[in-house]
Amino acid sequence: MQVQVESARESDEGLLRVIGPGSAILMVIGSVIGSGIFLTTGGMAALIPSPSLLLVAWGLGGALSIAGGLTYAEMGAMYPRSGGVYVFLREAYGGLAAFLYGWASLLVIISGSVAAVAVGFAEYLSYFVPALGTANVVLQVPAPWGTFAISAGQLVAASSIGVLGAVNYVGVRSGNMVNVVLTATKVAGLLVIPIVALVAGTAQPAFTPVVPPDLVRPLSSFGIAMIAVLWTYESWHYVTYAAGEIKEPQKNVPRALFIGISVLASIYLIVNIAYLYTLTMDEMIGVTRIAEKASLALMGPAGAGFLAATVVISTFGCNAAGMLGGSRVLFAMARDSSFLPAAGRVHPVHRTPHIAVAVLTAWSMVLALSGSYEQLFTYVMFASIMFSVATGAALFVLRRTQPDRPRPYRAWGYPIIPGLFVLGSGAFVLNTLMERPAESITGLGLVALGLPVYWYSKRRKR
Repeated sequence: MQVQVESARESDEGLLRVIGPGSAILMVIGSVIGSGIFLTTGGMAALIPSPSLLLVAWGLGGALSIAGGLTYAEMGAMYPRSGGVYVFLREAYGGLAAFLYGWASLLVIISGSVAAVAVGFAEYLSYFVPALGTANVVLQVPAPWGTFAISAGQLVAASSIGVLGAVNYVGVRSGNMVNVVLTATKVAGLLVIPIVALVAGTAQPAFTPVVPPDLVRPLSSFGIAMIAVLWTYESWHYVTYAAGEIKEPQKNVPRALFIGISVLASIYLIVNIAYLYTLTMDEMIGVTRIAEKASLALMGPAGAGFLAATVVISTFGCNAAGMLGGSRVLFAMARDSSFLPAAGRVHPVHRTPHIAVAVLTAWSMVLALSGSYEQLFTYVMFASIMFSVATGAALFVLRRTQPDRPRPYRAWGYPIIPGLFVLGSGAFVLNTLMERPAESITGLGLVALGLPVYWYSKRRKR
């Protein structure tokens, strides 16, 4: 069936379609690469102290994300408008499931991620200006629970969010251009590590056997390590949020997902191989700033400065993509009149969902200043993976309930590839529930707080 491609200038939502295929791919990459790849591997090594298993974990995370991208791609081509996952869940399960996803995303998942990455930006910026670190408390305010302290680093983090909010407020072109430039720069900087490791690396990782004889840790340890990997891959679906501003989204959203995630998986594997050829396993175990230690070993003191600059660019660029995509979830909810209807407005001059951008910016700044985002983020981790399972399963539901709807792209390998994504994500949901039951149940409670808001919105709408 031939599908009519929407205008490259304006969507039916009043937004401008100015994001081309290359920019969409860079959005996938830019929204994912933040600080995780610079910090995660040392903690994973403490759980699975085997070079082979570390690479298996990163490879499996990439394979699962590619399977998810192929699954989401069909739905993204079916519904080429703002909102992405929110729209998929609404079409498959109805308004309540979609609202709870949007509620959790705006309450913590997206806003908490923006806040966390912004504080990471401030931490690494303080390498060059120590007074701007999170250890430097500049304001103390009495509060009922004690003294509420705000550090210089938190102010820097909130300010960086405000700057990106302003950039996205005045136009999708400006927000997209910032993401393109920063993503290209940080990928180039990140790849310096494996290039130098190839020349100057001294470690000789033992890649065999896959499971060393002395490794007696239970399978759950590998599962916990995989959770860290999946969170490092988290956000590849943000490009679907901005489908209302992508040129020829029926073609470019699937391409961006597949190519972008494939490039990401390749980068992550290459960088982790570089770590293994730079540091021994004993030197890696439990190290939080693993990239900094590797850069220091490869390039000396200059390497630490180079790495800090790369992370500054990486985190700022990650939030540039996050702010652009995340605000479109609120925009889609508002267009449904299910939450903050005013956020569904399009700026008459800039042609952006300006109120949605302003709301996400303001709330993310509050979380960055409050310092509470880390705990909230931990609580909602379980709910986020659970929504991934529901979204993957939505493809099977839509194949059954909307068989005649035009599908410009059909998921490759259906039903096996989407099925593997659902089963794999489901396994991590169960593992998270068993390993971190308190956080998982608390996360579900935070999601459930959206129920009275949803019922009130429906009553008001009627």
